Amino acid sequence: MQKLYIIKIGGNLIDDKKSLKAFLEQFSKIKGAKILIHGGGKLAETLAEKLKITQTMIDGRRITNKKTLKLVTMVYAGRINKNLVAKLQSFNCNAIGFSGADGNMIQAEKRHHPEIDFGFVGDINENSINHELIMNMINLGLVPVFSAITHDKKGNLFNTNADTIAGTVAQALSKHFDTELLFCFDKNGVLENIEDENSNLKTINKQEFSELKSAGKLHKGILPKLENAFRAKENGVQKVFLINEKKLSYQIKLGNEGTEICL
Repeated sequence: MQKLYIIKIGGNLIDDKKSLKAFLEQFSKIKGAKILIHGGGKLAETLAEKLKITQTMIDGRRITNKKTLKLVTMVYAGRINKNLVAKLQSFNCNAIGFSGADGNMIQAEKRHHPEIDFGFVGDINENSINHELIMNMINLGLVPVFSAITHDKKGNLFNTNADTIAGTVAQALSKHFDTELLFCFDKNGVLENIEDENSNLKTINKQEFSELKSAGKLHKGILPKLENAFRAKENGVQKVFLINEKKLSYQIKLGNEGTEICL
């Protein structure tokens, strides 16, 4: 099977112009099939503050009201997505940017929660992904770049967690490719001690994750990454890692950076 890298980046990297440029240069040098999935950055929060739009997060997940949805659509699917595509094109990487609504690429359903109203937050599963269209683009030599905006095919847009999109896209394509899912962020992987940057675990299984979570040793922002990482691994994604964004080229070459997800 053809190798496919599904690589997710977050807001801290997007906000750091120098580091982002270096990362995208590394990404562009990956030979073969690859997909980039990105979250937001501080721009949405900065604009929300200026526009006096209240922002609420629960366990690293954003509550999205109508005003916030308009804002994140503009920032994620517009400014950030097209900026990433333009920068990748400057490195001769033939990137093409999408929201989930484009080509019915990622179809979501409004999140229903017994206790919390998440607003315009969309949940997805493997069947939400238009894998045939994505495969066609990859076969044409294009590099899809996905923002975290999805839709329900009824005219509604949703904000969907980018870690969830990365994991679910990887699951959907794992039947057709040898998939490797990389969550890239500003740590060296999963840290056993959040105060010690060098305490990263080389591997983590579900039991170890539960123990660290119960002991309060995990930063809230890493929880969605790990939850989606384990879900992807359990549903057919061949390899899943959490790595430092600065070590992407080493991971591609050696395959032993950061923390590997194990069952």
